[in-house]
Amino acid sequence: MVKPTLGGPPTYVSLAAAKLGAKVSVISKVGEDFPPRYIGWLKNQGIDLSGLQKVEGASTTSYTLNYTKGGERQLILRSRAPPIEAEDIPNQLEAKAIHIAPIANEILPETVRRLRGQSNIVSLDPQGFLRRFKEDGTMFLEQMKDLEVLRRINLFKASHEEIRMVTGESNLVQAVIKVYEHGVEIVIVTMGGEGSLLYVKGKLYQVPAAKPRVIADTTGSGDVFIGGMLAEYVKGKDPLWCASVGSASASFVVEKLGPRGFGSAKELYERAAIVYERSAIL
Repeated sequence: MVKPTLGGPPTYVSLAAAKLGAKVSVISKVGEDFPPRYIGWLKNQGIDLSGLQKVEGASTTSYTLNYTKGGERQLILRSRAPPIEAEDIPNQLEAKAIHIAPIANEILPETVRRLRGQSNIVSLDPQGFLRRFKEDGTMFLEQMKDLEVLRRINLFKASHEEIRMVTGESNLVQAVIKVYEHGVEIVIVTMGGEGSLLYVKGKLYQVPAAKPRVIADTTGSGDVFIGGMLAEYVKGKDPLWCASVGSASASFVVEKLGPRGFGSAKELYERAAIVYERSAIL
């Protein structure tokens, strides 16, 4: 049975950061089909939606997620919202950090350039730049041909499959180094239950996955990782600690269906401390 569920990076990243005390605003576009109850619920979670545009006559970006018996996820695009253009970014945007997370190529290059001038910390999840779609909406990944966008960001977060598609490097460490050499200060590669890699200041760290009590739904875990990490990073914390918090954040969201599995800050920091102690330089 297909059950519509609120999701996407604007939801998961924002909620993860807000749970750690960050003030979060969303810049996005939805269609007339976007349920008002979602807007009300997000506002009740403390998310500023003044930058959310409901476009007349348009549809909200939506996917169907199918999971195979082996646990692999198949993503099918059902509809796509209008692109987010440079003029959609407020002139007086004040942000300690900006996270750019295209879902289906809806963020334009000039938009990234505009955002680069709005904050000293700009992070990127490149998944939406890699995705291509067949006529039936089935998603597949295609290598990025232009890596210029990497020169405009400070933090880069991708899955192990995505970073290989970004760089064309099959060797994971070489892929990380290639991204870093474009001027990115921090590179994070998420690997599910195997934890993540963190590359900063020429050092590569293995950050273990925090252990959830149960795994109910892994959707959004990567977005929650970067949301938790950024919430700590803007406080000036050590990047390894920030990544540990990201790992802990992700471990809570998988415990429930949809964007509702968030522990208290105390619980999250307790899990993060365990991850931090178990992290190692490779």
